[in-house]
Amino acid sequence: MVHIPDDADFNSFREQCESPDGWQCQYNKGGVTVWSQEQDSGRAVKKLKMRIICKDVPAEVLYDVLHDTSYRKKWDTNMIDTYDIGRLTVNADVGYYSWKCPSPLKNRDFVTLRSWLPLGNDYMIINYSVKHPKHPPRKDFVRAVSLQTGYLIKSNGDNSCILYYLTQVDPKGSLPKWVVNKVSQFVAPKAMKKIYKAGIKYPEWKRKHDPHFKPWVYPEQNTLPAVNLEDLSIQRADELENIDESGVSEVRMHISDDEDGPTKDS
Repeated sequence: MVHIPDDADFNSFREQCESPDGWQCQYNKGGVTVWSQEQDSGRAVKKLKMRIICKDVPAEVLYDVLHDTSYRKKWDTNMIDTYDIGRLTVNADVGYYSWKCPSPLKNRDFVTLRSWLPLGNDYMIINYSVKHPKHPPRKDFVRAVSLQTGYLIKSNGDNSCILYYLTQVDPKGSLPKWVVNKVSQFVAPKAMKKIYKAGIKYPEWKRKHDPHFKPWVYPEQNTLPAVNLEDLSIQRADELENIDESGVSEVRMHISDDEDGPTKDS
């Protein structure tokens, strides 16, 4: 049954972000740390957790960055499309997101219920996959499933913050092991650095683009159509087509600070 996250959900998410118990460090370099957590069942999708210290970026600025879909189109170069479908409450909505996977893997997309909670100088945004009757799986994408994904932004002084990103996603495909390894060793750290850089540039960008428009802060600005909770249902992974990509051979992927994402070497 679909429900809007409550205080217990947010507290549980925060505890997972901050607790070291059960997490194995996969990457720790350049101010970015990545952990993974195996699940009880051998078939269960593992969790990934990331942390980066963002100097010169206040927590409220990074919170705006992660909400602002117009700005996301500027910095999230792996994104194909994103849009809000409708609002549920003043701090919950339903949205769509699609992103490019490294060739020759098929591109993925999500429909998620998202909720957010400011707590003093800290902020949380969490989501999970739902089914919306007007946004079924598309033929040109593999519909992935977010079991739990979110951000914890902790204030770290007047002009600094710590960003946690925790995700448990079923990509709906028998992905080869090299893809999973690339995600934890290259793609995930790069994504965290990209968000950090976006936070540094956001204030200047926002001054030129509807500087007072922040519906995630001022709900009276939200003009999205209302969505009835009864129209939504949980998106279960076993209801979707499973794409077998386990036979895809590894491509040489080079990732540097100047590139927007994983690319093939020429």
